[in-house]
Amino acid sequence: MENEIKVPTAAELLAKGETPDILFWVGCAGSFDERAQRITRDICRILQHVGINYAILGTEESCTGDPAKRSGNEFLFQMQAMMNIETLNGYEIKKIVTACPHCFNTLKNEYPALGGNYEVIHHTQLIQDLINEGKLKPADDHVFKGKKITYHDPCYLGRANEVYEAPRKVLESLDAQLVELKRCKSNGLCCGAGGGQMFKEPEKGKKDINIERIEEVIEIKPQIVAAACPFCMTMLKDGVKIKEKETEIEVLDIAEITVKANNLSK
Repeated sequence: MENEIKVPTAAELLAKGETPDILFWVGCAGSFDERAQRITRDICRILQHVGINYAILGTEESCTGDPAKRSGNEFLFQMQAMMNIETLNGYEIKKIVTACPHCFNTLKNEYPALGGNYEVIHHTQLIQDLINEGKLKPADDHVFKGKKITYHDPCYLGRANEVYEAPRKVLESLDAQLVELKRCKSNGLCCGAGGGQMFKEPEKGKKDINIERIEEVIEIKPQIVAAACPFCMTMLKDGVKIKEKETEIEVLDIAEITVKANNLSK
């Protein structure tokens, strides 16, 4: 983490006899993927800026088990889940925020059956709440004013959990020009990475899904594609690169957009 961001671990808080109000579940992508690490830092900037008492698990965090489960290895999923649940319950965690819709979906919908009951929210929902409460307000001269922005719905946030409003409300606060993709919301098109596909080569076919998606993006000519999932980020960025549109289309996470619009980055 960069010097200006102080990120406490649950263990450090426990040593002081404290429990975080919210645990930030960083996720594998947010920990190890260089592009997603920037999103992680920006979420920490937001949490720090508004003064939320938060913590991460740090080295005690393990994969939620989503890729294992989606790939059909239920046994490995349960082993990973039980280990995480033991850690979370040990710290008496009640509320979790995630940057990854895959972690969000697994923690929210699949952990309760194994004894892990938490209030789980996605970072776009947290940002929307903070905007509603007046704790986040775009600067008057922010860079997104009047820009043409579109939003790509992640499958596990949108269709799987029906979170459509929060990311759009965040973008609506920017005074930008919002344009919807042809396939969006409940009719959204997958970026091609979900269901364990991120970690394997695609099956034989006429076209990769992320190329199909990027062609839909190019059609509406946005300057920015807003994402809310590290997997989508990878697939969209790869698509933009393959289509040689990097100078015209920027792919940014909702958290990054929020930090830039609120002038929170140092």
